[in-house]
Amino acid sequence: MRRLASLAMYRDPPVIAEATRELWTYVGGRLRAAGLADVPEALDEGLAHDAAWRDPRLLLAQTCGYPFMTQLRGQVRMVATPVYDDPGCKGALNGSFVIVQANTAIASVDQLRSSVAAINDRASNSGMNLLRHTVAPHAVDRHFFAQVLESGSHRASLALVAQGKADVAAIDCVTFGNLARFAPELVAGVRILTETAKTPGLPLITRAGASEDEVAMLRTALNDLANDPAAAPLRAALGLKGFMVLAESAYDAVLELERDAVAMGYPALA
Repeated sequence: MRRLASLAMYRDPPVIAEATRELWTYVGGRLRAAGLADVPEALDEGLAHDAAWRDPRLLLAQTCGYPFMTQLRGQVRMVATPVYDDPGCKGALNGSFVIVQANTAIASVDQLRSSVAAINDRASNSGMNLLRHTVAPHAVDRHFFAQVLESGSHRASLALVAQGKADVAAIDCVTFGNLARFAPELVAGVRILTETAKTPGLPLITRAGASEDEVAMLRTALNDLANDPAAAPLRAALGLKGFMVLAESAYDAVLELERDAVAMGYPALA
């Protein structure tokens, strides 16, 4: 049975999508050279970003820390956490930038009360959970925003703010860095108001039934990518410094932020 690889979390702008394909060409080649059978030649790009996570064929995918903790824990195996060098990232920890329209007079989070927020997805750590934690101290009677729009992607959330259709969004540091480097016109209409707390970045995962040998092969292939001088241009394009193997418990930080928000009387972004 042909295995499945899907790396759909960071694919924007197109130069990042192409670099991600090159990443898989490198990793897949190393896996085949190590003797792993049925390694796909290319990423499956027809799947929704979350469709591969529970697929029994899964060899490698990337998920978000919030669904990992709330939906996938025990159903998948962690392989590694990428380490990016974009502003707002610190080692394996990533945060989000709370962005507002470039010409707005808003100068602090409390001034966003009764505004319109854009989020990519209610299951997103970077777009929802980190924003909820940021505004929770300012919420009253479980409310802070006048409206919350679900855009479907960080790029779409950013565009809503730039166009004045939303007042605020939380954009993860990797997405913001990719757009700032390769599509600066897309971030020109917004400015960073503040940064959120940081939690471990988006983990790479495989299916729960993967063997220890298979997981070791995956980690070796990723480590090769991180240290091969010939792959330096690819790492630079992705803003990638390397990979860390974290304990699953490191992602408890994601739920700790949720618990903090609940304790402050703000259980849901509203």
